[in-house]
Amino acid sequence: MNEEHRRTAVVVGAGLAGLTAATGLTAHGFAVTVLEARDRVGGRTRGIEAVPGVRVDAGAAYLGDKHTELGALLAHSGLRKAPTTMLGASRFALHADSAQPVTRDGRFPPLNAVALGDLFERLAELTEAVRPEAPWLTPDAAKLDTLTAAEWAEQHLTHPDAALFFPLFLGEMCAADPADISVLHLAFYLRSGGGLRYLNAFAGGAQQDRIDGGAHLLCERLAERLGPRVRLGEAVRAVHQDDGEVTVHSDRGSHRAEVAVLALPPLLADAIAYRPALPTPRAEERTVPGCAVKVHLVYPAPLWRDHGLSGWSVNARGPLLSTVDDSPEGGIGVLTGFVTGRETHRFAALSPGEQRAEALGQAARLFPMLPEPIGFHVTDWLNDPYSKGCYAALLGPGDWTRIGPTLTEPHGRVHWAGTETSTEFFGLMEGAVRSGHRVVAEILARG
Repeated sequence: MNEEHRRTAVVVGAGLAGLTAATGLTAHGFAVTVLEARDRVGGRTRGIEAVPGVRVDAGAAYLGDKHTELGALLAHSGLRKAPTTMLGASRFALHADSAQPVTRDGRFPPLNAVALGDLFERLAELTEAVRPEAPWLTPDAAKLDTLTAAEWAEQHLTHPDAALFFPLFLGEMCAADPADISVLHLAFYLRSGGGLRYLNAFAGGAQQDRIDGGAHLLCERLAERLGPRVRLGEAVRAVHQDDGEVTVHSDRGSHRAEVAVLALPPLLADAIAYRPALPTPRAEERTVPGCAVKVHLVYPAPLWRDHGLSGWSVNARGPLLSTVDDSPEGGIGVLTGFVTGRETHRFAALSPGEQRAEALGQAARLFPMLPEPIGFHVTDWLNDPYSKGCYAALLGPGDWTRIGPTLTEPHGRVHWAGTETSTEFFGLMEGAVRSGHRVVAEILARG
């Protein structure tokens, strides 16, 4: 194609969604410019150096067999999957009056099985009833979108064990405080992700594998193929369009194109100035950041395995509400702790010294056989200015019925991508990749 007749596009955001869109448009002959506010690509995937020469996932990490588009992209990029290790017993600290954590085989907590069975049955009923392709058209959508998950729990979870476990489960699944999300969002999130059992499972589920070397490698490979088309350190402030073009204004200049793709979380996209103005906002007053802080404790080896433990734990009190073994094959031991939900706000407000003292103190109670770690890292997604939370934005009461129908609707020459725009695997890496493919198809259909 003659250079002067090439179609043009500006992509805002160099995470998985934006880079997937940019790669797809480039393959169809578009001249593409990618603008990224950070000094790195990857968005909510991020690799941090646990020890010199070894990186671990500080952001999105896990995938399963249903994540087919992500799997295809990995294969095309020359990356492989590594299984998540879950051999051994689990540790549970679920009662304040218990002096020692409880050790059990498997991941089912030492709580009333009938009460937890009732909880999961109720969640399954909600999940099966939702319309994943259009949650706002779910029967009783208005009612379900008005009620918070916390209010639903208060009405339906009469057994104290179910009431105790529900916020821990919700924090693990979608990094949410039950008071922050609507029941409709909860049901949609679980259905979109492949169902309750699939999302919660390691072997055969959504947490079965990791990307060998770290999920950030995928974005780095995509960016390498795009080369100088990717421009870092360019935060976008405004998007203006007329009848023929769209102009994206960043801190460093202006970029004109035929179309623009905004691959940003809703709270970030809503902070941009649009001309003409958006008919519907990308986020509402009750839309909040995903509540997640990731803590990595690094040891010379995964020493807990020598004691028959998997590294998995669930805890009623923070800061680490759960832990998992994220150790690379044949090397150091990495115990990843998840601070989620309401606890995230408290922990994120502590000083680095206080964070370290609390996390190490809890790890010592859970795994007293472990020595002092050789590395300690905290990744605060709640206060990350260019993510506004992780795993994804949390849609609060009224959000799905008010803004859900327009989450993927183009605004003139502006198209939307990002895992929050995907009704398949919302909040996951697979959802981000699928949103990138969708937006390419939309733009090609413009003719």
